[in-house]
Amino acid sequence: MNKKTRHYNLLLIIILFLSACNLPRDNQGEDLSATAAAQTIEALLSATPANATPIFTATSSGLATLTPISSPIFTSTPAATATPNCPLAQFVTDVTIPDGTTMLPGQTFNKKWRLKNIGACAWNGYSLVFDSGESMNGPATKAIAAVNPGQEIDIDVDLKAPNTPGTYRSYWRLVTNGNVLVPIVSGYQGRAFYVEIKVAAPTNTSAPLFAVTSVSFANVGGCNGFTTTANVTVNGPGTVKVKWIRSDGATPPVPPDLVFAAAGTQSVSISWNTSASGTHWFDLYVDSPNNQQFGRAQFTCP
Repeated sequence: MNKKTRHYNLLLIIILFLSACNLPRDNQGEDLSATAAAQTIEALLSATPANATPIFTATSSGLATLTPISSPIFTSTPAATATPNCPLAQFVTDVTIPDGTTMLPGQTFNKKWRLKNIGACAWNGYSLVFDSGESMNGPATKAIAAVNPGQEIDIDVDLKAPNTPGTYRSYWRLVTNGNVLVPIVSGYQGRAFYVEIKVAAPTNTSAPLFAVTSVSFANVGGCNGFTTTANVTVNGPGTVKVKWIRSDGATPPVPPDLVFAAAGTQSVSISWNTSASGTHWFDLYVDSPNNQQFGRAQFTCP
């Protein structure tokens, strides 16, 4: 028991003693006892801290004891801060194979999507993964290059059309190096992106289907003067429509159609004059008849 508790107990004992005393006595004795009790009470009260708040606690004897409680001390709680979105991607566009493109059974093609990192952290060690639908002989996972916040990236995968005619979709997602699925703003259900094709049987089975069978590149020069020539080979008569895709996102002029009277090879060329440091490239994409990207010509500036 502390000193303050003993003072209050003594005070209560004195008060109870005075109130319980009912024996007859003269007036002078009563005055002296009352005076002494008042002085004792005043002394005890003056020893109690001014900021203490007394509380009453019941005891086994039925009496109450006074226990002083110090005033509470309040501390401030820091305000909550917003959590940045990391990681977060945005679907920008289909670079190749627009939805609904018609393919032949078993036809191979390259699908490319453009995504943007709109989150607060860089993508390092991220991968493209097959999610659902028709896999189209695609890989289960494929690593992608690093992407800083605010940057865009073209992600591609080599696929093969199913052998049975019909409409097919293949859904794909991004996953972090910690195996966390990345949300996709403007994507399918906010989580995926896809390629959709229609597979149709050829109308003339007696002759081979007209197609580009290969493309080779011949490169000349480098920074401040790079030229690449694509040699396009086909398996028979027909018309080939091609376009160039440049690494900086610029849209190069569309080459004229390549018209073939028979199987053979024709060439298209393009140049780029730049001194910007880094690796730069051209892709050749065959819009018709293949709907397929063929190879890459690149050069590096110091």
